[in-house]
Amino acid sequence: MDSTNENTGIAKRSGIKPPSNFSSIASPPRVLGELHDAGMNARSAMLPPAGIKHKPSGLPEPAFKRKTLAEQAAEPYNRKLVAPPITRPVTNGVKGTMARGMAAPTSRAIPKNTSRHPSASALSGSVGAGPRIQSGTTRPKSAYGQYGGHARSKSQNPSMRPATAMRHREEDDEEQEAERKDFYNERMEAMERDFRMFKEQIEGDVRQATDYKESIQQLQNRVTELEGIRARLEIVNKGLESELDDTRSCLKSVKLELEMNQQKHSYEADDLRRKLRNEVDDLESRHRKDADRMQREREEAESKIRKELETRIEKLLKEHSEELAVLRKKLDADSEAERTRRTKETQELEVEYASRLRTAALDAGVKQREAQLLQGELTNVKSELDRERNLKTGLQTQLTEATTTNLTLSATNKAMKEKIDFLESDSQAQSQAFNDLHRRMQEAIEAAERAHDKLRQEETLRRKLFNQVQELKGNIRVMCRVRPTHDSETDPAQISFPDNDTDSKEVSVLGPSRQSAMGKDTTAAYSYSFDRVFGPASQNGEVFEEISQLVQSALDGYNVCIFCYGQTGSGKTYTMSSIDGMIPRATAQIWDEAQRLQEKGWRYSMEGSFIEVYNETYNDLLGRSEDLDKKKVEVRHDTAKKQTLLENAVSVMLDGPHRVEEILDTASKNRTVAATKANMRSSRSHSVFILKLVGTNEITGEKSEGTLNLVDLAGSERLEHSKAEGARLKETQNINKSLSCLGDVINALGSAKEGAHVPYRNSKLTYLLQYSLGGNSKTLMFVMVSPLQAHLQETVTSLKFATKVHNTHIGTAKKQTRT
Repeated sequence: MDSTNENTGIAKRSGIKPPSNFSSIASPPRVLGELHDAGMNARSAMLPPAGIKHKPSGLPEPAFKRKTLAEQAAEPYNRKLVAPPITRPVTNGVKGTMARGMAAPTSRAIPKNTSRHPSASALSGSVGAGPRIQSGTTRPKSAYGQYGGHARSKSQNPSMRPATAMRHREEDDEEQEAERKDFYNERMEAMERDFRMFKEQIEGDVRQATDYKESIQQLQNRVTELEGIRARLEIVNKGLESELDDTRSCLKSVKLELEMNQQKHSYEADDLRRKLRNEVDDLESRHRKDADRMQREREEAESKIRKELETRIEKLLKEHSEELAVLRKKLDADSEAERTRRTKETQELEVEYASRLRTAALDAGVKQREAQLLQGELTNVKSELDRERNLKTGLQTQLTEATTTNLTLSATNKAMKEKIDFLESDSQAQSQAFNDLHRRMQEAIEAAERAHDKLRQEETLRRKLFNQVQELKGNIRVMCRVRPTHDSETDPAQISFPDNDTDSKEVSVLGPSRQSAMGKDTTAAYSYSFDRVFGPASQNGEVFEEISQLVQSALDGYNVCIFCYGQTGSGKTYTMSSIDGMIPRATAQIWDEAQRLQEKGWRYSMEGSFIEVYNETYNDLLGRSEDLDKKKVEVRHDTAKKQTLLENAVSVMLDGPHRVEEILDTASKNRTVAATKANMRSSRSHSVFILKLVGTNEITGEKSEGTLNLVDLAGSERLEHSKAEGARLKETQNINKSLSCLGDVINALGSAKEGAHVPYRNSKLTYLLQYSLGGNSKTLMFVMVSPLQAHLQETVTSLKFATKVHNTHIGTAKKQTRT
């Protein structure tokens, strides 16, 4: 039905007049015609579709389907009709049926040469085959009786039709029949043209459908291949996911094991540290107890000897006085009684007295020489006992008493010349008393020597345990110090100290607030852990107390390096070179300790130098300012002794802590400083205070050589923040280069194997500190932090570098001793 309507629409647009229905009204009734395919609509005989439903395709639609109805209506009618592409296959049965339907006439008009009455075959096609029963009666005549013989042809009717009004109608019918025939012929030609066009369109669609099928087949093959690839990739993905799960589980177990090992190591280190601390405390307590006991024993012995000597001397003096008085009385009585008798014997007695007097003088000289020998021995005992601080006063008292005793004995000998025998016996008693005193003093000296030996052994053990504790703490120790804000500074950074009440080893910095993609404000927190963290309220004394034990290692013969790192204006120079800074306190402690160790036989010489590294050039800060450009300092290294030698540099012998103040004052005047956008007085160079300590023990013959380097690094700063230009720009570039080289050296020391290259020569600073940064040294780093929000980026950078240094292990330091 759709095809018929379409053909009808084409005929109307072609301008051909459609057939009139008037003839069908005026024509006589016709009998039932034979039914055949030509008289029916050919499309009614078309087979139903093959059942292939339209499937959406990814290919683009044809051009005519992409046009709207308005665009199609605007096109002219006589264009070549393009049939829509057929997505369904057209079978041969459908093609034949369509061809037969198009070839069959669509009009039910009877041709002119055909009888109006149906033949027997036609009737048989309508009512069935077989003989027709003849009716016995004829059809009565009526108004249309002249058509009664319509079943016969005109040739079979012998009589002519009467000329009536119906003849004119028959002529009109013939004219209409001719017009209708012409119309049908034109219609058939138009339909044949449309059919050819439609056939060509069908053939083009068939070819296009074939191409589409091939494309679809190729795409299906490609889809099949991709499905196979996807299946293989899914298998591989599942395998990788399983491996990833295994790896994650393995990583989780490894992390757990690592945490357990770290925790176990931490516990063991704490136990060992606690054990060593307890041992050191026990040794110190035993040492104090033994020293107190020895002191008490010495005091008791001194007091006992003093009392015995005083008692014996008083007794001797009393006996001498009594005997002299008795002798005087007896002599007076005898002189009165025997004056006459004695007068005769005067000359004899005088001669005898003179001879005896000479003999007594000789004996008195011998006794005097013995007394002098005893005095020399006592003097030697005094020099030996001077090494003990608490025995010095007692020995001086004993020597004074012994001298008094000798003088008393000499006077007694002179006064008792008349009684030579008694004086001789009295001299023997005094000699015995002096022998006893000498024996007791020898015993006291031996006890003192034993106490000194024990003290030296305990001092050696103390040094050994102290260095073990320092090694447990790590050869490179890192401490952080946050300076306080000034009254003129605003907008402080959010810096907190989580464990300030316990260990003071952590610092947390809150970053700037940022808006996330979801519109929420997020703030990043940075946490760092070091050996010790000092807050803004800490003082230099508290800081030095933490590093005082490390300074002690320089006296024991180690190379020690303490340096301050941080941005400009963070408090490095204040920490190192102020009146109560690390340099004055360190030298004062070394001087006091050297004085204390003199009692144990140690004698120290201290020599100080102050060097500046400015634009990769060495300058002597203790020399004259006008000689800075004339006299260049050269650095030499003695690889055999592991020592650094400075040529053309002034070295000052430190004979007291007051000399350090003069050195710092001179160095601060000669040091290069300048103003930048970041700091009004920024240090534009690195300053290094070098203190060489050479100690000799007169008792054991041991010799130690240590070096203490106190370094105040120049401020690390970014060019965009400091706004440096010209000479300041060059200084900033050299400062950043030397600090970067310092980081490279520390990384190489921490990661390099034995004998590997360490880039000391990349910078003048690292070359100067070569033997104070290697494995034969003890190093401590102060990272100085600014409390301002404007310096937050530099603060985070400094803390990251300090964390990197804190994780570096450079080996065990070695003591430099000689015998």
